[in-house]
Amino acid sequence: MVAGLPAALVVGLLGSGHCLAMCGGIGAALGASSRGRPGLILLFNGGRIASYTLLGALMGALGAGAGQQLSAAPMVLHAIAGLLLVAMGLYLGQWWMGLTRLEAVGGLLWRHIQPWTRRLLPVQRRRDALALGLSWGLLPCGLVYSTLGWALASAHPLNSALLMLAFGLGTLPAVAGVSLGGQALVSWLRNPRWRRFAGVLLIAYGLWQLALPLGGGDHGHHHAGGTAPAAATSEGHSGP
Repeated sequence: MVAGLPAALVVGLLGSGHCLAMCGGIGAALGASSRGRPGLILLFNGGRIASYTLLGALMGALGAGAGQQLSAAPMVLHAIAGLLLVAMGLYLGQWWMGLTRLEAVGGLLWRHIQPWTRRLLPVQRRRDALALGLSWGLLPCGLVYSTLGWALASAHPLNSALLMLAFGLGTLPAVAGVSLGGQALVSWLRNPRWRRFAGVLLIAYGLWQLALPLGGGDHGHHHAGGTAPAAATSEGHSGP
């Protein structure tokens, strides 16, 4: 099992207050246009989470390829994962919002996708709900992009896909809650106290990840996704 799955779930759950700033409008519009048809809401969110998962698998494959080409890549990716966890913790606690700068980069791609998504509204058909969700996974979001960087550091397609799946499932209560009228849950998720609590946990987890290679021994072989570098498989056959 991927060691970072619980942390990714927390990032999605308690970071979804930021997601509502971008996805809240589409969530409310989808809820209004799909009265009596909750299946459309489920398809939209299923497509959105599937998009995160597929992107996670892609990033994991890229990280794995880098690990095969460069011997130092596993340690570098491990450090990236720890730094991203600290950055996400600072972001969730609203102590440092530097991750939002990533959104400007993603905005270059989104400019070409957004006109197509507008043609899918108002959503009346299942295929349109799914297509909208798949495209909405590419919406510029610093939290999503930084979690994708964490998936890159996992350097394993399956583990990275599971990491992004956990993140996506964490965002589900807030985004679906807006569409289904769950305002009490949405208000709870927007509570700054819970975001600061999650931020502290993520900062601590990130610092622990950064400290693992410094501990020596087997700790150096466990990186962000809970997998070990390929070189570790032959370690037991090496000389003293």
